Amino acid sequence: MSDDYAPPTDPLDVIHHDHEILIVNKPSGLLSVPGKGPHLADCLIARVQEVFPTALLIHRLDRDTSGVMVFALTPHAQRHIGLQFEKRQTKKTYVARVAGRLDPKTGTVDLPLIVDWPNRPKQMVCHETGKQAVTDWRVVKSSDDESRVRLMPKTGRSHQLRVHVLALGHPILGDPFYATGPARDHPRLMLHSEELRLRHPDGGEGVRFRAKAPF
Repeated sequence: MSDDYAPPTDPLDVIHHDHEILIVNKPSGLLSVPGKGPHLADCLIARVQEVFPTALLIHRLDRDTSGVMVFALTPHAQRHIGLQFEKRQTKKTYVARVAGRLDPKTGTVDLPLIVDWPNRPKQMVCHETGKQAVTDWRVVKSSDDESRVRLMPKTGRSHQLRVHVLALGHPILGDPFYATGPARDHPRLMLHSEELRLRHPDGGEGVRFRAKAPF
């Protein structure tokens, strides 16, 4: 990644902002936070803070994943929503295009994950030392070539969705780490954070934010 990082130059896509939180639609190809070295300094948090100087990080999306991200605009909001993520009280829905016909139409993957050290940042299933990772899935439509699915992670492990659908035998199209052959030959990773539900830090009311998948 360090040699070919060329993030998109799309203007900041703000879905919502108020006195406590900021919701942004992250483009694919942009780091959430800076990488190591000045060539990896351009990232979403840096771009957000140019417009909203008090913005604070709560969670991340992979560089190649697009979609809904929430930032705090106050330390209170950061603590409040951070705790919701930690306690798995937020609800996240992703859209993905995966290789082949995924069958059955709904199901759950419950496979523990750990970093694949010789090949990091790749992750792998490990029943001995892996951390619990659970993902629900539902097929939206499918053909022999590919399926469009909604993925609802119950945990937030690194690369969880990518490894879990790979374990089902259906890698996400365009995945530079886990897809091979024709499945890899796509212009981007076909994974998008479509919806995020959480409790607003001012009063605790449930709120929902969505961004339509660009694929």
